[in-house]
Amino acid sequence: MRLWGPAAAALCLVLGGCLPFPGEPVRPGSTRLGSAEVSLPARLIGNMLVVEAKWDKSGPYHFLVDTGSSVTLVTPELAARYPAKNAPPPQIPEVRVRSSDGGTTVLPATTLERIELGGARFLAVPAAVYDCTSLSDQLGVRIDGVLGFPLFRETLLTLDYPHGRVVLRAVAPGSNPPPIPGSTLAFTLPGKVPIVSVSLGEQRFSAFIDSGSDDVASLNFRGLAPRFAFGPTIGLTVGTLTGDQTERVGRLAETLYVGDYALPQPVVVETNEMSVLGGGLLKHFTVTFDQEHERVTFFRDPDGPIAIPAIRTTGLSVRKGPAYWRVVGVVPGSPADRAEIETGDLITRINGEPVARWGGGRYEQVVSSQDSLTVTLLTGTREADKALKVVELVP
Repeated sequence: MRLWGPAAAALCLVLGGCLPFPGEPVRPGSTRLGSAEVSLPARLIGNMLVVEAKWDKSGPYHFLVDTGSSVTLVTPELAARYPAKNAPPPQIPEVRVRSSDGGTTVLPATTLERIELGGARFLAVPAAVYDCTSLSDQLGVRIDGVLGFPLFRETLLTLDYPHGRVVLRAVAPGSNPPPIPGSTLAFTLPGKVPIVSVSLGEQRFSAFIDSGSDDVASLNFRGLAPRFAFGPTIGLTVGTLTGDQTERVGRLAETLYVGDYALPQPVVVETNEMSVLGGGLLKHFTVTFDQEHERVTFFRDPDGPIAIPAIRTTGLSVRKGPAYWRVVGVVPGSPADRAEIETGDLITRINGEPVARWGGGRYEQVVSSQDSLTVTLLTGTREADKALKVVELVP
């Protein structure tokens, strides 16, 4: 429900932010912008955008921008530091995560007094409380929260991957912003995340846009009957909120169309859930979301087909920690498998350097550019080196 009608919106807009009347309670999730446009530098880690913010002496804070999340997540520390006073019970979707006993547990809900991103202030933010330690270790930077798609419902949200920034623009309720360059698609929000219609060859299907996914695309093959140039084959093991999952991955023989843009023979992951367009695809674009009018615009300069590179790997999937990395998966037949590395093994060094120094994305960069590397495994109190070739899992 809108707080203001179209006629009043232009009058109450103060540099892009609607201010409540004195004594009026803040509407949960309301947004105020300090200028008509707020540009936030963003760091691309893997294929995901992380923004840094500092609004008091306790920062800086780091947030992952996740259009595939229907709720904002914050650490227990952030939730305790900025509790909203006299806030009604937060209305957010139930979030279940893997518990320590292997089952699932529901994350507690809270309301933050505010989250500030540069000149953008989000007030009375409903959120789920989540320990981001594993995510921080995996990305190589402390993560204080995951910003879900509904947080940005009162702004034009632009994920400018090529220029490494996130841009927020003011939108007056009931207004119609001028068109922007690119290919515009309508989306729906049945689960508070943006779902668009795309094409695989002549076949159309629905997929949601997930900037929190590292993959190019995850496709549910039901009803699609895709043709493959390679695979699908057993891929890497990835961590999710509900546990580790081993992927099946391959390269399609067909072209994936997102609006007017073509991705010939993309690398895709098979999924039993809804199809996803992930960060591995989005990073080639500037993507602008207009939740008021339920539309998203993709823009790419220069134009032309997008080449998706091969997946290179030693066959190892790891869960990163501050002192060592634990092996959580080994691809059958891979160099790591032939070297007899097993799930549960601990890695202390790569190329002779402690893993504690391997920040976000560095390992992936080495695997994508080198033909071999050496891992040091810890068994009891003894370390042993194993040289591993880097191969193309999916050419």
